[in-house]
Amino acid sequence: MSHEPIKTGRVEEMRRVQAEEARVLPVAATDPKSVKVEKTTGKGMDIEWKDSHKSHYSFSWLRDACPCATCNEEREGSGRKIGEPPKAKPGALPMYKEPARPLEIAPVGKYAINFHWNDGHSSGIYSWEFLRRECPCAECKG
Repeated sequence: MSHEPIKTGRVEEMRRVQAEEARVLPVAATDPKSVKVEKTTGKGMDIEWKDSHKSHYSFSWLRDACPCATCNEEREGSGRKIGEPPKAKPGALPMYKEPARPLEIAPVGKYAINFHWNDGHSSGIYSWEFLRRECPCAECKG
């Protein structure tokens, strides 16, 4: 008897998740050397990893990439990619939306960071592994 969870969902999404899970990164690639969160300037977060790679995450990218279960479910249902902003509903008038910014930032053990966003959302735990795997830089996306 296996103790692996049963995964359900669309075949394409399941394949993408399995491919991500299979991509094992070296420890130095997922261990930050330094983390700088530019809360007052609103520029985002910069991480220098122990393997010398540097990643920049804008606050809007981080909010749209929230790894919590609620945000993952919404992304999967809409076909949106991690870090991609939600699409406007057909026929909806464009409304002003305050740019994403964290009100509070807190470490989660030695493995992650948590943001309390200005839209009231705070349940996402951004692990270092998740952030490195989803690094939005041209080198990692290429």
